Amino acid sequence: MGGVTNRIQELLGVEFPVVQAPMTYIARAELAAAVSEGGGLGVIETLTPEGRADLLRVRELTDRAVAANLMIQGWKRDPSIVDVLASAGVQHVFTSAGDPALFTSRLHDAGMTVVHVVGSLKGAMKAADAGVDALVVEGVEGGGFKSALGASTMVLLPLIAERVGLPAICAGGVCDARSAAAAVVLGAEGVQMGTRMLASNEALVHANFKDAIVAADDAGTVLLDVPGNPTMRVLRTGLAARLSEHDSDAQLLGRITELYFGGDLEASVANTGQVSSRITELHPVADIVRRTWGDIEAVLHDARSRLD
Repeated sequence: MGGVTNRIQELLGVEFPVVQAPMTYIARAELAAAVSEGGGLGVIETLTPEGRADLLRVRELTDRAVAANLMIQGWKRDPSIVDVLASAGVQHVFTSAGDPALFTSRLHDAGMTVVHVVGSLKGAMKAADAGVDALVVEGVEGGGFKSALGASTMVLLPLIAERVGLPAICAGGVCDARSAAAAVVLGAEGVQMGTRMLASNEALVHANFKDAIVAADDAGTVLLDVPGNPTMRVLRTGLAARLSEHDSDAQLLGRITELYFGGDLEASVANTGQVSSRITELHPVADIVRRTWGDIEAVLHDARSRLD
């Protein structure tokens, strides 16, 4: 869009303010590098040893900035993760799943920018008080861990944009320029995509998982709220259907890698957003990044014709 950079582009130093979601096991060097090489910002997960090793390995694949995810619940008792990120030369950290005040000052002291993921106005205000630099505002449409009481992107994004002065990245329901244009109108200065990046040529997940995303319809996901487990939006599979009926013998995530990389769709639930119903084919990551942001002006031009 145009030649003017917005706050997210300036903060992250990217051509396109398009961020790849930090999916555990999946957000690895190859995918992150492809996103960054395409002009967006790739993100590497740090919960697994392989992910942490990729913070260094990714430098063999791109010289562009690649961010890291810090899932606070996983690291709140071990602040040494900050040293790991600093030693790898990480410039941008996306924090999530916990109180950002636990790490924001440490990360800033190490010279890193901090973007925190929120799913509520209360969470956004708390993150602003903690001093984060920007927010990822994720509606309940998005895949993965969610609140059963969470608001949709259509409601949550403008609410936070109106009440909190931080630059916002929209997540949940984004897969192309049309959804990105809507996000901009609602107050975002960038977008984050997970499910769309899964259905890409470069994502290393099994073809069965990609095919299931492409085949999903508008009822293709379910918000699981199983007692004793976190609420999650997942692909509607046979396992997910049994879990939604509170089958006490079914496991949620115990064999997740067998699904992601082995292609067994009944091995685990699969964190997938509602936007899967709008994804009809696989694309190269660079095309996804470029067209998602670069085609916004054309989408808005078409929208103006419907106002006449």
